[in-house]
Amino acid sequence: MAEINTKSNKDRQSHNPKTAFILSFIFAGLGQIYNRRILKGICFIILEIAFLLTLWDFIGLGLWGIITLGTIPVVDHSVFLLVYGLISIIIIGFAIVFYVFNIRDAKKQATLIREGWQPPRLRDSIRDGYDKSFAYFLTAPGLILLVFTVILPLLFALSLAFTDYDLYNSPPRNLLHWVGFENFSDLVNVPLWRNTFLSVFSWTIVWTLVATTFQICLGLFLALLANDSRVRFKKFFRTVLILPWAVPGFVSIIIFAAMFNDDFGSINRDIIIPLFGGEGIPWLTNPAYTRAALIFIQTWLGYPFLFALFSGVLQSTSKDWYEAAEVDGATRWQKFKSITLPHVLFATAPLLIIQYTTNFNNFNVIYLFNEGGPAVKGQNAGGTDILISWVYKLTFDTNNYSMAAAISLIIGILISTFAILQFRKTRSFKEEGQV
Repeated sequence: MAEINTKSNKDRQSHNPKTAFILSFIFAGLGQIYNRRILKGICFIILEIAFLLTLWDFIGLGLWGIITLGTIPVVDHSVFLLVYGLISIIIIGFAIVFYVFNIRDAKKQATLIREGWQPPRLRDSIRDGYDKSFAYFLTAPGLILLVFTVILPLLFALSLAFTDYDLYNSPPRNLLHWVGFENFSDLVNVPLWRNTFLSVFSWTIVWTLVATTFQICLGLFLALLANDSRVRFKKFFRTVLILPWAVPGFVSIIIFAAMFNDDFGSINRDIIIPLFGGEGIPWLTNPAYTRAALIFIQTWLGYPFLFALFSGVLQSTSKDWYEAAEVDGATRWQKFKSITLPHVLFATAPLLIIQYTTNFNNFNVIYLFNEGGPAVKGQNAGGTDILISWVYKLTFDTNNYSMAAAISLIIGILISTFAILQFRKTRSFKEEGQV
């Protein structure tokens, strides 16, 4: 018995984690077999062999395609090769994660064996593995779906921003080429692109800030009125004020487009002309008036949600705070500034930030009202186009895919930067005790 124990101790001491590391690095599963985890090792070996046999040629084609984007026009389709390359990179990423897990697992278990750990029996090993990996089995399908339905399209759009893909250079008749930052440079250096970009970008910022701020202010103002203790029939007024939310947004926009029509719209025909005379206001042909109308429409469409949101927060505010403020002699404005507004902003700040980022990309109201028009001389975008509607026109009207992708990348960077900075500074994301 002493000899058996001595031999067992010698075997354990001679079990080298570095050897398990090297074997796992050479081929997945060899380190597990070295650790006497035979079933796990065989599974890993089968997985790597299956990976190499089924995907090796596809990965080779994909990597060649994403580097060259094809070499023979008509025969090679650059877009397909680009997609194959991106899929290959994603597959390689999954393979690297699996390989790193395989190496770390082998080295970790070899270290435990050297310290005296005994591998469990097959049944215990399967049960422990199931318990530890159950959550991963449930989330893995969702993760894979997310990668191929969200990340892959984003990578594809990002890649197009660095190519010369447009109406006059379309596969398979022509091959695409990597052009680096040429598309971004054109937005700054080419007069047509520079003027259009600056005009559209400045209007997008104004549109986002003004329209969103108006709907927030109107929603808060109406919520304060509807929740005032002196107002009777509160339920009736809340119902009436929230009714615009019940109508689908695109229906409201189309109705407003008809109402603001220069020729037969009811606003000109029944209000402006009878009161002021003349031919009415050119709502759809003058960019300044069209922008004013769009801000009004977005305020109308957006305030009901914020009204309901603010109403819920105001109803949950403790009455004791206001009673204590009245005892201290606070005015209505002081109570609003010191109690109501901080409480409302603390509870709704993340949603208010989302309102700004949503309006930054609010395609529906811009396009459905006047398709981003009217036209502006010296620009390839309409007078009320925001960045996202301009991207739509570049994609579907002029087929300038590479420039549309470049602008989309700029939009993504702007929104991500704004959201991250604002969320980090928002008090509702900090410890409540520090507020």
